[in-house]
Amino acid sequence: MRLAVVGAGAIGGTIGAYLVRAGHDVTFVDVVGEHVAAMRTNGLRIEGPIDAFTVETDAFAPTEVRGRFDTVLLCVKAQATRAAAEDLERFLSADGCVVSLQNGLNELVIEAVVGRERTVGCFVNFGADYAEPGVIHFGGRGALVLGELDGSVTPRLEALTALLRDFDPAARATRNIWGYLWSKLAVGTMIFATALTDEGIADCYDEQRYRRLFTSIAREVLAIALANGVEPEPFDGFDPAGFLPGAPEERAARSLDAMVAFNRRSAKTHSGVWRDLAVRHRKTEAEAQLGPIIERAHALGCPAPLTVAIATQIAQVEGGERARSFANLDELLSATADGIA
Repeated sequence: MRLAVVGAGAIGGTIGAYLVRAGHDVTFVDVVGEHVAAMRTNGLRIEGPIDAFTVETDAFAPTEVRGRFDTVLLCVKAQATRAAAEDLERFLSADGCVVSLQNGLNELVIEAVVGRERTVGCFVNFGADYAEPGVIHFGGRGALVLGELDGSVTPRLEALTALLRDFDPAARATRNIWGYLWSKLAVGTMIFATALTDEGIADCYDEQRYRRLFTSIAREVLAIALANGVEPEPFDGFDPAGFLPGAPEERAARSLDAMVAFNRRSAKTHSGVWRDLAVRHRKTEAEAQLGPIIERAHALGCPAPLTVAIATQIAQVEGGERARSFANLDELLSATADGIA
């Protein structure tokens, strides 16, 4: 299997380095010139509490790629998906596939470019950050699940799952990849809310006065998923059954406790969204991740006021019109139908 990793940042860099170390034929493709240059000169280094090693790499800008690849692991930010899919189509073999190792519903964008039959879904939840050119910080493990978009179990899916077990031995296949992706959207919307503060993910979830807010966010997104015919899946402490309409508050509280515990085990305390706002000072994935939730809600006639409000606040922080603080969560909380002062 000849592999290309498109987007050699936090997700792609981490997974790709492990696959190189395991002996796979991996080519890295990235648009950041200094990152490509550093990988060519010094290799790609993984650091952090999970592992520390360096691998020699073949790294290129998209325009430099030659030949065809059987498998492309697409690991770019959600807003870059369409452009990346259009770039990679020329070096994807006719019977090859693109695996979306991203956050959001990017499989829908990818299949529109390369075709549904050449698109494979993937859910990722490990913690990593791009530290500097040629260096990725791997902070904590999390669930990794692959699935065909139609729910079938194919030889291709089994081969890809075996491949990714060289990164994480617990990687597995599912017949319900959309259930995992929508559950991650619920948690991801909560994470966007945490990025409106300067506190870590676990600290925000653990703050008792905002428990009602985070519960309401998850319930809103999962209600849209259910209306869309998707059955949400649990992962890494997130119990979707605890956030469904009519679920006892105690079950949601237990799930939030478990999510706090999961995040406390990771050296990655803050989200990539927060890093985009506070460290890298660039646009986040909000429009590409939250936008499809809002669009689907409107199409189905479902309310999505919290998701809309979070997207609006994130855009205001990106534009320098709003500061990051707990005041933003207070504002969101006051807007919830069951909010508390």
